[in-house]
Amino acid sequence: MASITLGGNPVNTSGELPKVGSKLADFKLVKNDLSIATLADFAGSKLVLNIFPSVDTGTCATSVRTFNATASTLENTKVLCISRDLPFAQKRFCGAEGLENVINLSDFQSGAFGKANGLEIVDSVLAGLHSRAIIVVDENGTVIHTEQVSEIADEPNYEAAIAVL
Repeated sequence: MASITLGGNPVNTSGELPKVGSKLADFKLVKNDLSIATLADFAGSKLVLNIFPSVDTGTCATSVRTFNATASTLENTKVLCISRDLPFAQKRFCGAEGLENVINLSDFQSGAFGKANGLEIVDSVLAGLHSRAIIVVDENGTVIHTEQVSEIADEPNYEAAIAVL
């Protein structure tokens, strides 16, 4: 269980992020068109998983915008923005913002992705949502970088995530 904060108040997650050097567990997440995406759909690409509580908050929206600006410059890399938001909300946000370089995926149906990767917030007003975290995976599905952002309202370390690519 990771201990993080929300406005300085303690919050706990369901576990720990995957270890660097481990394989990322397969997942089933919902795309904007309501079809299912799995890890196999991204085989052969490096992945930056930008995980956050909700795209409708300032910091989460900033992380999507920041990674969108960077994504087009990354060779053989896809940026997956993952939250428990409904796919409709993710699509609306990116459409309104003109963000086309990131892939939104929703864990709204069961939260299984969050639970499998130790991301589910288990207490506080955000219980059930995902913590803010970054997981970077190489072309073989091996985790090469993780960051559990200690204060939910803070942005992740974008530079550290991109540097491992």
